[in-house]
Amino acid sequence: MKKIFTLLSLCLMSYAYAQHSIMIVNNFSTTFDFQGNLSAHNYSGSCYPYVTSSTPTMITVPADSHTSNGKELAYKNFKDQFTGSLYPTSNWTVQTSPTSSTIRAWNHPSIAPGGVISYNVKWAYSQFQMYYAGTSIPEPSFGGLIGESPDPCTGAPGYISTSYGDAEWFNITTANITYSYLQVY
Repeated sequence: MKKIFTLLSLCLMSYAYAQHSIMIVNNFSTTFDFQGNLSAHNYSGSCYPYVTSSTPTMITVPADSHTSNGKELAYKNFKDQFTGSLYPTSNWTVQTSPTSSTIRAWNHPSIAPGGVISYNVKWAYSQFQMYYAGTSIPEPSFGGLIGESPDPCTGAPGYISTSYGDAEWFNITTANITYSYLQVY
């Protein structure tokens, strides 16, 4: 009985200390490629730690990627995204204060599920720019800071509308898991 209680306690603890937000970027635009960073932060107190994609700094999701053999950017967590996403991030910048920043590999224990950093952050915002599909030519009027609104740490809006397209950020929470969506139309 003691072993069962111990095993059950360990399972519950590992669940309680897992990153409980999944990031999904859908680019429904047929004209533009999405290029942007993805960031997470703590929503209480000082907003630290911040975690931002580092390598690559700007993640690219091609135009109309939702119809191209199911290509989507879906990050279950900082670690498993490396082997489970078509657009993986190999390094993350972890900022624990305004003056303390370090680069962590995708498999570093502090950002792995249950790690001290991953436990204390959730997906929050993206700084993005849209580029004409297949080129390095940006559309200056279609980009910016977008995130969960209202974001007390960045002030990012949850919706951006331009004559070239729209972008929105929204969250759906089910069974204690928050799904953060960034969708471009």
